[in-house]
Amino acid sequence: MNGLRSVFVFLWMVVSIIPVGSALLICSIFLDDRKLWWWFAAPWLRGVVEAARLVGGVHYRLHGEANLPGADDARRVILCPKHQSTWETFFFPSYVSHPLAYVFKRELLRIPVFGWCMGRLRMIHIDRSQRNNAWTKVAEQGLVLMDRGKWIIMFPEGTRSERGGKGKYKTGATRLAVATGAYIVPIAVTSARCWPRRTFSFKPGVIDVSIGQPVHADGREPAELMEQIEHWIEAEMHRLDPEAYQTIV
Repeated sequence: MNGLRSVFVFLWMVVSIIPVGSALLICSIFLDDRKLWWWFAAPWLRGVVEAARLVGGVHYRLHGEANLPGADDARRVILCPKHQSTWETFFFPSYVSHPLAYVFKRELLRIPVFGWCMGRLRMIHIDRSQRNNAWTKVAEQGLVLMDRGKWIIMFPEGTRSERGGKGKYKTGATRLAVATGAYIVPIAVTSARCWPRRTFSFKPGVIDVSIGQPVHADGREPAELMEQIEHWIEAEMHRLDPEAYQTIV
């Protein structure tokens, strides 16, 4: 049954992205990226989260909502969530009050419709084979986008980790925060409980999303700041999903 539910959700995603994405691409000739975001991208992403909830039984529970800056907050903000599945890549853009800009590898731009839309929404795509140039691009474009009212979202582990696991926390987000005077918002997400990595099958249940207090990067060192972010996220993950971190004796 879970497999069948998952098929329906993914089928809806594939079918719905074609008309919505096509409309976004056509309207991008006339509209700026902020309107494209609120009129097309955010509603479609919200629809995916709702489809997973209504059909796949994947619910979510929020903690620390008051810590997230509001729509009128002009601070530069970088979201740093735990990354366990694809679910959070849909959830955060559909939930937060500001348009988001992901930092992603440029190969994703080749994906028909979906990748083309990402290119029109003014995010930060990088060439991972040119690390020095990639960082310069992230710093320059990140500052411009944040000053235009966007928030940056970067997964500090880089790739999805297994439930109960921990990847290496990289300093890209904190380097950007220090360079731009931004605030880092650490976020714990137990999405692998319902949508494990490397699978297309949902498990009905509840995903906990816990939002930490924003941490200002002014006067901080990137490595030391990331240690603080890592400590908070991992401690919160243990609190939210203790079963995943039980030690087998």
